[in-house]
Amino acid sequence: MKVLYTGSFDPITVGHLDIIRRISKMFETVVVTVFNNKEKKYWFSIEERCEMVRGATKELENVEVDFTGGLVVDYCDRNGISIIVRGLRAVSDYEYELSISSINKHLNKELETIFLVASPQYSFLSSSMVKDVAEHGGPFEDLVPENVAQNIYRLLGRK
Repeated sequence: MKVLYTGSFDPITVGHLDIIRRISKMFETVVVTVFNNKEKKYWFSIEERCEMVRGATKELENVEVDFTGGLVVDYCDRNGISIIVRGLRAVSDYEYELSISSINKHLNKELETIFLVASPQYSFLSSSMVKDVAEHGGPFEDLVPENVAQNIYRLLGRK
């Protein structure tokens, strides 16, 4: 069975990677899809984000990386995907994800969303926090995969 794990991944964190690793053990194929959200201002282009996700997941043979815009339900329809997996860190994530899951279900009655709770050591972690710490010169290297840290250094003109 093929499932979708989607996000903006600007940048992908070790928390995202933990979810990807865990679902890769549960499903035959995991499609990690990088989406653009009009509400967000990105550090990295969609192509750069895809490359970072590919680099971070290269050892996971059943993980594919793609990108698209538009509705998630349309992407799922085009690619034969009937399950979306979403990570939850806190109650606030659940409220947001529930509304997204509900509209997706309204648009496609066959589409299911499965919520996977973040591992405790990553429950605080977000891409926004990584960017904030990195911008202010704090130690962020253990919050992202190595290939991502190198891209952040390059972007910020360090190392």
